[in-house]
Amino acid sequence: MAKDQHKEKGRLFTRRALMMAGGQAALMSALAGRLYYLQVLHSDQYTTMADENRMNIQLLAPLRGQIVDRFGVEIASNRHNYRVVLIPEQTKSVEDTLEALAQFVPYDEIDRERVLKEVKKKRSFVPIPVVDNLTWDQFARINVHSPDLPGIQMDVGATRNYPYGDLFAHIVGYVGAVSEKDLQTLEADPLLELPEFRIGKSGIEKFYDKPLRGKAGYSRVEANAYGRIIRELNREEGTPGTEAVLTIDKKLQEFTAKRMGTESAAAVVMDIHSGDILSMVSVPAFDPNAFANGISSKEWKELVSNSKRPLGNKAIGGQYPPGSTFKMIVALAALEAGVIVDSHEVFCRGHTNLGKHRFHCWKRGGHGKLNLEDAISQSCDIYFYDIARKVGVDRIAEMAHRFGLGEKLDIDILGERAGLIPTKAWKYAVQGVKWQVGETYNVGIGQGFVLTTPLQLAVMTARLANGGKIVNPRLVRSVGGRDTDAPLLGDPVASDLPSIGITPSSLRTVLRGMNKVVNGKRGSARAAKIKTEGWEMAGKTGTAQVRRISKKERIEGVRKAHEKPWEERDHALFVGFAPYNDPRYAVAVIVEHGGSGSKAAAPIARDLLQETLRLDPLRRPSHDVLARRKPGDTDA
Repeated sequence: MAKDQHKEKGRLFTRRALMMAGGQAALMSALAGRLYYLQVLHSDQYTTMADENRMNIQLLAPLRGQIVDRFGVEIASNRHNYRVVLIPEQTKSVEDTLEALAQFVPYDEIDRERVLKEVKKKRSFVPIPVVDNLTWDQFARINVHSPDLPGIQMDVGATRNYPYGDLFAHIVGYVGAVSEKDLQTLEADPLLELPEFRIGKSGIEKFYDKPLRGKAGYSRVEANAYGRIIRELNREEGTPGTEAVLTIDKKLQEFTAKRMGTESAAAVVMDIHSGDILSMVSVPAFDPNAFANGISSKEWKELVSNSKRPLGNKAIGGQYPPGSTFKMIVALAALEAGVIVDSHEVFCRGHTNLGKHRFHCWKRGGHGKLNLEDAISQSCDIYFYDIARKVGVDRIAEMAHRFGLGEKLDIDILGERAGLIPTKAWKYAVQGVKWQVGETYNVGIGQGFVLTTPLQLAVMTARLANGGKIVNPRLVRSVGGRDTDAPLLGDPVASDLPSIGITPSSLRTVLRGMNKVVNGKRGSARAAKIKTEGWEMAGKTGTAQVRRISKKERIEGVRKAHEKPWEERDHALFVGFAPYNDPRYAVAVIVEHGGSGSKAAAPIARDLLQETLRLDPLRRPSHDVLARRKPGDTDA
């Protein structure tokens, strides 16, 4: 019995030993398999993960996309930025090195103080920028004397360049450093963290900042425990930003700016069918290069203290009473409402009474008996007081909105303002009082509460000239690709556009009146007519008061514009289109405190339309495209 029990215990021990041995073998097999998986199959991956402890990835800023005019002329590009950096650990005395550097390149005390502060903050091997935007001669001179400048290294980067200075400042805008507010409001992008990265701050640069910005590249570098870079392991360049093609014609833009001179003024030239803005100028302007490179406090103070507001884009953000340029809207409202016909006549004796108030015409002795066409051509105020009272302010407002007034037109730059087209409901909501008939009189001549922008007036004129079609302004032709051989093909024509809904006979009457303004014997702008056959211009003058004329002034005689302080002079306006018999281009001009629209604004508009017709940017792709081609390019 004892012998059998002993044998049974032996067999039990053997089974347990075998089970333990099998378990150990299984564990060893699993461990070996895992080691093989880690050390053989995925050795590269884990080697890289271990190397991450001593490797850093640095972002590389891409080149910003170019901005070009309709013919491919670069108006915002990138140029080499030759600069000097200092590595403190490579010099015994930072101050001695900076003093020696001053013999070859000028820099002010502010830069010197900044460098010395950064030396104290940063590790001694970190490069510190000293001077940016050196000329090639300065860069070469420092390179030649580099042995005498310990710690100084030369560097070449890229910076934004605006080759035409202030010519496109209000359209293109400028770039600037990323602010704390930008980091909070913009969509997350690692590029924004780069200390020297620039983003769009205004104009096209800001509106299309994301596609112009491009995508970052990277450089993988080996660094020690202190962050010192030992070597670059590999590099992948970023994707440059896309190109933006504008509708602007650089040649016409140059002419417009030159013609406007030193006035405080704005002008817009546009195609009446496609809505292409061919020229948009606001003067005075500013140099965007100053902002891209870092504007000084002195320059900034000069800009913000200038009474002519060079930083503001008057073409889209300036709000002005349209004066008599608004009379076509009043006429159309009255005709379409059926309260008058085109033969409706009014006798102007120089004034009219409304209760105890007297409303005056600009012509002291009056115009006599006038029909609608003559009232437009001679800009009779009494006539438009009469028809404005008949049609009412609300129907005038409805017609104004049809022509793009009193609302934003969504052009591709920020800063556009809507202007104001008043109604009875608007006044009651804003001021809590009822509308008065005398206020309708003021609206009838484009005064009172009415405010418009030069861009809106250009669009209004384009919609009149193209037969009453809804054309909208366009400043950008494409972003990220274009057909350079045919940049002007495929534009819509008037027949492709939706109609405003104006009776053709009403529109013809108004256009005939605009033709007489310039080409009639008694037109208010007859001195500004275009004499070239086939190029004749039609238009409308406007003179907008900035202050009310007192009764005493009327009795004693209103002072001439040159006798008043600049800020008390009337604004001068003109809107027009050409050619009259085959309309294609529209223009709007305002000269702040310019006095008379016929004397100050109409001659400018005439010259702009003449130059536009001479250049004919909508029909001249061949020469400009050929001029851009490189040797070896062939026709498709």
